[in-house]
Amino acid sequence: MKKLLVTGGAGFIGSNFVHYWKEKYPSDLVVVLDALTYAGNIESLNLVKDSENYEFVHGNICDQDLVEKLLQKHDICTIVHFAAESHVDRSITGPDEFIETNIIGTYSLLKAAKKVWLDNGIKADHRFHHVSTDEVYGSLEADDPAFNEDTPYAPNSPYSASKAASDHLVRAYHYTYGLNVTTSNCSNNYGTFHFPEKLIPLLLTNILQDKPLPVYGDGMQIRDWLYVADHAKGIDLVLQSGRLGENYNIGGNNEWANINIVNLLCNLLNKVFSEDATLHSRFPFAKNAINGTAANLIEFVTDRAGHDRRYAIDPSKSNDELGYEPTETFESGIEKTIHWYLNNETWWKPLLK
Repeated sequence: MKKLLVTGGAGFIGSNFVHYWKEKYPSDLVVVLDALTYAGNIESLNLVKDSENYEFVHGNICDQDLVEKLLQKHDICTIVHFAAESHVDRSITGPDEFIETNIIGTYSLLKAAKKVWLDNGIKADHRFHHVSTDEVYGSLEADDPAFNEDTPYAPNSPYSASKAASDHLVRAYHYTYGLNVTTSNCSNNYGTFHFPEKLIPLLLTNILQDKPLPVYGDGMQIRDWLYVADHAKGIDLVLQSGRLGENYNIGGNNEWANINIVNLLCNLLNKVFSEDATLHSRFPFAKNAINGTAANLIEFVTDRAGHDRRYAIDPSKSNDELGYEPTETFESGIEKTIHWYLNNETWWKPLLK
């Protein structure tokens, strides 16, 4: 039986990981620590709230004393660290919270882990797993090879710089103090419980409300897209088989230009509305989707400052060492995502501005 502390477990990726873990390992103890800032939603954990061996704690990762008490009280052996400020636009207009949460918060967790697992007597089976992003590697040109684990860091936004700093702290605590750590760097996630400020849920919810679909610049920024449940599976494999002190890239082998994502979702929503007339009454404001003209909502806007042109992950190391392969194709993952948003209006609607 494992005993996990999952930080940021009420957020998008964290909550999906908690669902995945409780389904696959129901006897394991999962303690979720989340500050419930704007992107943390306790409703995302409703599916597991009545599970055995589950506890939710409302608290901040910067509270080192609280983290130490949780590690000791529950005899935690594994920390899976998702908690982070993650929206690039917000990091440009207000970077302070990103420095506080992503750097100071990670440092606080590392200090707590070191004190409980090392300073107070060695807990041999401990693990600190840090969840990071491909954005720490910077930007790729169209013909550049994908990021691998040896790609030099070159972050271009306050968000990615704060994540890069946290990655380095985690590495330092392994090499300096002997803390058992692993890090995973993922590509863009999509799927259920995704806060509707990010591209795919923003497009879906805007189409359902007949609101403009903002596209930065020419829309040709390219991202590698990963279904969130496949990310959870990849983290599981790192925890089970990853080498200590190592980084593992978890990607979807699925590069798309933003404008192509926009057009795809417009076409898919048009199709769904044409095939299911009940949606017309459920979403009466979705006039363009009802009429099969969702693409009319596309609106090109001024590009974001310092907007990285392309991200792409080479997951060969995870494939070879861990046996990692995504389960979902982009087609199957997008279909699941669309139907989840159509069937969970009560989750996303209260989050809209």
